[in-house]
Amino acid sequence: MKRITIDPITRLEGHGKIEIFLNDEGDVANAYFMIPELRGFERFCVGRPAEEMPRITNRICGVCPEAHHMASTKALDALFHVEPSSAVKKLREMFYSAFYVTDHTTHFYALGGPDFVLGPDAPAAERNILGVIHKVGVEIGKQVIDCRQRNHHVIEMLGGRGVHPVAGMPGGWSRAITEEERQEIEEIAKANVDFALFSLKLFEDIVLGNQEYVDMILSDAYTHRTYYMGTVDEHNHVNFYDGMIRVVDPDGKEFVKYHPKDYTQHVAEHVEPWTYLKFPYLKAVGWKGFVDGKDSGVYCATPLSRLNAADGMATPRAREAYEKMYETLGSKKVNGRYQPVHYRLATHWARLIELLYAAERMLELIQDPEITDPNVRVEVTSTPDEGVGCVEAPRGTLTHHYWTDENGILTRVNLIVGTTNNYAPIAMSVKKAAQSLIKKGTVITDGLLNRIEMAFRAYDPCMACATHSLPGQMPLEVTIYDAQGRVVERLSQYVERV
Repeated sequence: MKRITIDPITRLEGHGKIEIFLNDEGDVANAYFMIPELRGFERFCVGRPAEEMPRITNRICGVCPEAHHMASTKALDALFHVEPSSAVKKLREMFYSAFYVTDHTTHFYALGGPDFVLGPDAPAAERNILGVIHKVGVEIGKQVIDCRQRNHHVIEMLGGRGVHPVAGMPGGWSRAITEEERQEIEEIAKANVDFALFSLKLFEDIVLGNQEYVDMILSDAYTHRTYYMGTVDEHNHVNFYDGMIRVVDPDGKEFVKYHPKDYTQHVAEHVEPWTYLKFPYLKAVGWKGFVDGKDSGVYCATPLSRLNAADGMATPRAREAYEKMYETLGSKKVNGRYQPVHYRLATHWARLIELLYAAERMLELIQDPEITDPNVRVEVTSTPDEGVGCVEAPRGTLTHHYWTDENGILTRVNLIVGTTNNYAPIAMSVKKAAQSLIKKGTVITDGLLNRIEMAFRAYDPCMACATHSLPGQMPLEVTIYDAQGRVVERLSQYVERV
């Protein structure tokens, strides 16, 4: 009997398990990244009043409740047929930008960063935020903590709670901000811009300044050519809060651009018997299995995907950082836009560019005269029926879709969360990393196990975030089988057996 000890919230998100199968030659024939737990929110929300959904669904994730709160609030806008005012949209987006700053900061410094700052082969006990602080210095550690603290202060100020916000309502927001609060948030936004620029400089010094890391980023072991998805504004620039969903093919050509409410016309979900998560794919291409390329309907929706799907960034310094990344990684411009970057580990770089964009966008919005408009609540009079809400969660395009009866009681719920979009690419990346790193006679080390983890960690999957318990440890088990199905070796970390 086996038991995995996790907190209640992390149990909500589940944990990861990798199984690797070897062929007769001792090479990797297949590998599976499995999620053996069931979320179930779509089912147990049925029968609840729709207006409760922003407060229920933000419990899906302990790391990004703001994303679910916002997607759910937008779904209520559509469900109750009420259009938010310009001031409400700006207030929501400003709130959401503060969330993005703290979320991307968490992943870079606490989850993804240790692989580069400490090194992929560093002792496991050191690959965490404390190890990062020990390596880069206490002052930088204090900057990271200060960044998270000041932005969670904004989240609490605007959202009503520091975690699991409650401010979203159909067509509006529970309260406006005062001029005094605006001035305080403006100073926080300025500090965020400085912190984002500092983080990009740190990435440049530590990662790009190390040829071994650059070679690893550019290696075939961490490369996939897929379709890319992301939300864009009217200029085809990245937008986290609102816009059209744009998908480009592996060559960077626009494949489709659609309104979020039409997602079912373009995205379908494939089911495998070995996992509870589904595998979304592009309907027009079809499910062809866990393969990349233009003939496969597998798409990706990550920070790097959003940049690949867009023509650029809407703020000046993020635009400069965006162009620098594509130029450095050798992407060519075709018809005025860069061709996609397919190196999955470059997602860490893209995440920092998005961090800078979120900080700049937050500053733009807080300096907008309309941001203190006191008229942020509206009276809802329409009969609810059906609504779709969509935002870009840090981990990918997040869609909430609700149906109700005439009394506003939910009759059906469908959620496609950010990580779900990326499940097929994650599975492919784990398999490719395993095949590249494990050959006949390879000695399985902790460092090798970590390099396989890096294949999915770049995606910042929700189950990894949620199952990280202090000090940032993810229960993970890797089982290696020979061609006869016998267990050759089983490696695990943070898995308790009884």
